[in-house]
Amino acid sequence: MKLFVNVDQKKAVSLLNMAKITLERLNETNLEKYPTNTIKDYYDVLHELMESLISLEGVKIKGEGAHKELIDYVCEKYNFELQIKYFLQDMRDYRNRISYEGFMIKSNYVIQNIEKIENIIKTLIDLINNKKTL
Repeated sequence: MKLFVNVDQKKAVSLLNMAKITLERLNETNLEKYPTNTIKDYYDVLHELMESLISLEGVKIKGEGAHKELIDYVCEKYNFELQIKYFLQDMRDYRNRISYEGFMIKSNYVIQNIEKIENIIKTLIDLINNKKTL
């Protein structure tokens, strides 16, 4: 459920900082040795960045299906390509399967998708930084 709330710059900055800390840790980790944790962490970074972005808009998404709705909202509002939206939804699904079923990711998934993930992260950070300066 999408709600309109007050713009929350402090929350946005805190979420951005948390994402950056996780990225720092990921840069110090052997991503291929720990592919499951890597994908879970990258999803968390993406989620924190999307939450940060919508906090700067005065939007809050909560309830069942909130992560899916968040991805849909951000991708549609900021004109992400459909394949990026599907990719993010797949990552959400993997994250849920990892958390609730013990699903394991193979290292080739990380190798094949790391550049795409990093590009999405850069795009989200740029969007956040542009909103913060308005």
